Amino acid sequence: MMKEHYIPIRVADLVGYLCEEAGPLGDRPLSAEQRAAFTRFARTVSEHVHTLYLAEIRRLKDAYAAFDPDADPRPLSPPQGAERAAALDRLFDTLVHLMRRANYIRLTRDQMEGIMRGASAWGVDMDVAWEAFDKVEVFYRGRGTTTRQRPGLVRFWRRFPVEVATFARAAVVFKTRPHKRLDEGTDHAGVYMKLFKDMPQIDIEMLLPGGRIRMPRFDRLKIGGSLASSGAYLLWKLSQFPLMSLLGGFGVNVLVALYTPLALLAGYGYKTWHAFHSSRQTYLHQLRQSLFYQNLANNGSVLFRALDEAEEQEVRESLLAYFFLWKYGGDRGWGTEDLDFYIERDLKKRLPAEVNFEIIDALAKLMRAGLVVKRDHRYVAIPIEQAQTKLTAMWQGYAHTDPRHLLPGE
Repeated sequence: MMKEHYIPIRVADLVGYLCEEAGPLGDRPLSAEQRAAFTRFARTVSEHVHTLYLAEIRRLKDAYAAFDPDADPRPLSPPQGAERAAALDRLFDTLVHLMRRANYIRLTRDQMEGIMRGASAWGVDMDVAWEAFDKVEVFYRGRGTTTRQRPGLVRFWRRFPVEVATFARAAVVFKTRPHKRLDEGTDHAGVYMKLFKDMPQIDIEMLLPGGRIRMPRFDRLKIGGSLASSGAYLLWKLSQFPLMSLLGGFGVNVLVALYTPLALLAGYGYKTWHAFHSSRQTYLHQLRQSLFYQNLANNGSVLFRALDEAEEQEVRESLLAYFFLWKYGGDRGWGTEDLDFYIERDLKKRLPAEVNFEIIDALAKLMRAGLVVKRDHRYVAIPIEQAQTKLTAMWQGYAHTDPRHLLPGE
């Protein structure tokens, strides 16, 4: 399985296990004095990063206000025409960048169609009307499996567990255009955002409006087969009557003889259609029930969740990189490969989690803040007392300086 950048641990828990547990080199935990110093340092880093994200929240709220279908109050002078189209492009670019920082993976249309190909475990397949969207983006984070219950094929009164591949988090962002599959009252001016948890991968298309359930190929073959066989039977029956009786009109005898093939034709067709319709209704009912519990956020609240996750991730990366350089790097420091290797091994051992740690990004943040220096292709953490002093000076300067220029950003 491909490793992801997401670090699945809360910042408070991360600080706790770095302070309390032995590290990857078999050394002792931190002393009481070191724990106090690192805890104070971690708290200050979190406060600085949070200050940066407060400014970003305001920018994102302003960018989304003209496209938020739930906006209350609405902007007095929303952009129009070409200005609105340019604002929409900037909004989507910003959202894609934000989701990447929150360690979501963007799905292309080809990847989406590959994931959606085929029917789910409940026997239905969806057709997405891509032409119903002006813009659409789909993201996920975390691949896994979950267990669902489905009726048996033979003992249909019993339910059996089925392993289903899932996305731990799945998000969709889209703007629609007028289309026959969408309701007439659909707001095509707004940008909709949805966030779900534990979403079956093959059902990701259900998160987009305008989808249509397709009849499975086997059911189409059954209907086609019944039509062909009943048609052949009908022709054979007609061939049993003298040509003159047929030319003279369909009498009672002819209608009685044709009743059986016609009844077969209608009966097989109705039975297959009814079975598909029942399966469709069962699936939609189960989907509505599951999405009720899987839905995490809608529209503007998706922005706040994504920003919170991006903020937490930035703090985790910075604390891990600094801690390992501070505790193990010494005056000589570490190269990027060694630092990356030990952090990933430690996370795998302690969480456990397969993480692809973004070492270059973490070091760049620390170097911009002056908490780490580079010497001969190796990275060295400044003493934690000096790091704390630097952070305190930065904090005091926030009242007079744009905080975006003081601490690492993206």
